[in-house]
Amino acid sequence: AAATMATPPPQHPAAPPPPARRCLPLSAVEPLLFLATLSLGLQGPLATQYLWDRLGAERGYSGPNASSPAGCGNGSGNGSDADGPLRQEVEVLVSRWKLCIDLGGFLVGLFSVTLFGPWSDSVGRRPTLVLPAVGMAMQAAIYLLLMYLQLHVAYFLLGRILSGLMGDYNLILASCFAYVADTSDQRARTFRVAILEACLGIAGMLASIGGGQWRKAQGYINPFWLVLAASLAAALYAAFCLQESVKQQKPAKLFTLSHYKAVYRLYTAPEHLSSRRKLALYSLAFFLLVTVHFGTKDLFVLYELGSPLCWAADLIGYGSAASYLAYLSSLGGLRLLQLCLEDTWVAEIGLISNISGLVVISLAMTTPLMFTGYGVLFLSMAATPVIRAKLSKLVSETEQGALFASVACVEGLCSLVAAGVFNSLYPASLHFMRGFPFLFGAVILLIPAAILGWIEIWDSNHDYSHFSDASLSPADG
Repeated sequence: AAATMATPPPQHPAAPPPPARRCLPLSAVEPLLFLATLSLGLQGPLATQYLWDRLGAERGYSGPNASSPAGCGNGSGNGSDADGPLRQEVEVLVSRWKLCIDLGGFLVGLFSVTLFGPWSDSVGRRPTLVLPAVGMAMQAAIYLLLMYLQLHVAYFLLGRILSGLMGDYNLILASCFAYVADTSDQRARTFRVAILEACLGIAGMLASIGGGQWRKAQGYINPFWLVLAASLAAALYAAFCLQESVKQQKPAKLFTLSHYKAVYRLYTAPEHLSSRRKLALYSLAFFLLVTVHFGTKDLFVLYELGSPLCWAADLIGYGSAASYLAYLSSLGGLRLLQLCLEDTWVAEIGLISNISGLVVISLAMTTPLMFTGYGVLFLSMAATPVIRAKLSKLVSETEQGALFASVACVEGLCSLVAAGVFNSLYPASLHFMRGFPFLFGAVILLIPAAILGWIEIWDSNHDYSHFSDASLSPADG
């Protein structure tokens, strides 16, 4: 009894509980991309229409614009000015301001994305998802101040630069696609990327329909409050709810040239020369495809605002929703076509859809024909997930962040080139063919179609020659 009293049974202290999280850790990055795209989808068309209204009002132009539901060409005094020089002056000013805003965002984002992307290969994807979402929220806050206080439209450029310093939307895209590459095998990666891109379509479609109707009913300020809220929600989701996808995290310095060198080595490393060559060719095809996509998409609103379409805010919303609907129809088409075709040939069909739709839109003089062009674009987004998946399969798991950072830089360059080429081409071609930029984009898309087809044929012939050599080697021996 004494021994028992002297040596009481050991009491094992309970293990300390793990640190509490705000919500369950999730491995789905799609909600974050949905929120960020909702924010961007609301912001883009509304900012263009706001520029049109502000710049037109400053120059005394009260003709058909984003705020005129009655359209133009109705024989009124305002309608008679629809094709006049004052309206074209407003169109040119809006195009030039958009060019300046896009240029400022690109020059800043070019350095921030290539810095943060490779950094995420070491420290994880979550930091590079939180930072750009916060940056987008800051941009929305500046836009709200501009509208409340009637500040100069140059504050659009300030907000864009601040967002670019933190990576902007391109870094969110890069980190989301790298996250999917981290958490998917190569066989299912194309469809996983397509699902991620479908989130772009769903969010963009909701933003387009809701934004157009909301702006028509209550003006610009209230929709931009939703832009701010969606950006903050994306940041909170990444910070507290998203599970980290990088398995072996390690501390790494942020401000170092090694991150830029990691992107550079993707295209210059001597090993696997054929992979590096295909990496460059796929990047070129992606660059041309996305440049046409960005350039034509930016012009849709201006094209629809002007004569002879003269759409009001509600029709502009429906048109933007129809263009975003291509993401969903392309996802379904991709899934069905993958059952009988290789991914490359699915991409080729998507490019044919894109080219045909742009040709129809370039000739659209009526509302039904414009929506017909949007309908022909139903498979136009099937090519980009194929190219993204093929790019991710050409590099190792530890290079996914650097790869998609380079892809994000390509997308930023696409935005710059698209703004410079298409926003300059549009006012220059108004006097002979308003839809000429869309026809020009359709011709450019023939180049990525040729690149993808050549790579697929070359790979097939190369594999066939290896198979033939292997089958003949026993006989030769």
